[in-house]
Amino acid sequence: MSDLSVLTRLCPPPQPPPAPVDWGRVEAELGMRLPEDYKQLASVYGPGSYGGDYITIYHPHGVTLYVNLTGPMPSRIREHLQRDYEQGVYPAPYDPPHLFAMGGTDGGQRLFWITEPENAPDAWRIAVNEDKGPNWATYEGNLTAFLVDALSGQMDFPQFPNLREIPADFTPAVKPPFEVGDPPTREPVNTDDIRNWARANGFQVPSRGRIPREVREAWEQSHTA
Repeated sequence: MSDLSVLTRLCPPPQPPPAPVDWGRVEAELGMRLPEDYKQLASVYGPGSYGGDYITIYHPHGVTLYVNLTGPMPSRIREHLQRDYEQGVYPAPYDPPHLFAMGGTDGGQRLFWITEPENAPDAWRIAVNEDKGPNWATYEGNLTAFLVDALSGQMDFPQFPNLREIPADFTPAVKPPFEVGDPPTREPVNTDDIRNWARANGFQVPSRGRIPREVREAWEQSHTA
């Protein structure tokens, strides 16, 4: 049984199916081939989040610039990694040019493809970094297998302390009721800063764990000007 078959049984995809993706155009825009498992995953599920909105995978039809695979975020995250790599601040274990950001979590972690070898995307592995910290982990498999292990509770990554608590579900993305501007060029903010901002603006947020989606979106809206 394929990883995608296991995932769809564990985590049913949305109905009706999402709009088809023009993968030729997407790969031409990115200037690289994409893993087949990702293209199948994105075609079946569409844009959205897994595990109670905890894990978001970037998609060519992403509803904001923050979650669009062909948007500015992957290159901007790579620029931050390159600068940190050169300055010795939270250095990545791989050369930043070989890391392509394709997802993240409500806890602030980032998901990357390790794009080596460049001409064999189906052999790319997954790298995960912690929020504003030096620790990285490598998953020896593709993205779909990663999601299966994460949603079935078989994964134990120190970067993902809340995996045992997330449900095995998928939430289709909904376009926000406000216009989300171009993502800021500064570094991703520490999640503690989001919590402090949220409390100062009347939101209820837990002291630990996942920051609710509506709080993160409100923070992003207020900081895109």
